[in-house]
Amino acid sequence: MDINYNELSLEQLKEINKKSAAAIADFENRRKKDAIQKATEIAKAAGFSSLEDMLAAQPAKQKAEPKYRHPENSELTWSGRGRKPGWIVEALEAGKSLEDFAI
Repeated sequence: MDINYNELSLEQLKEINKKSAAAIADFENRRKKDAIQKATEIAKAAGFSSLEDMLAAQPAKQKAEPKYRHPENSELTWSGRGRKPGWIVEALEAGKSLEDFAI
């Protein structure tokens, strides 16, 4: 479709813009409805009564068990995953090793 936009009036351009925006929104809504329908069919095929039930059934993340404990404050622990807590960093800088805090 070749349209010479330079030959159109401002009102014609605004009308095209308005109709285009509506068509785009309608297209996106249809695509979202199709995706929801497909996901619902997959959920039902997997034995769920609805898509909401499938989403609610996602297993919760398990918290990692602590591997290291502060020698003086047993409430301070670290699983060994993620960023090292300050008390571990300080101890390592002081020459201790992680094995000194192993549970």
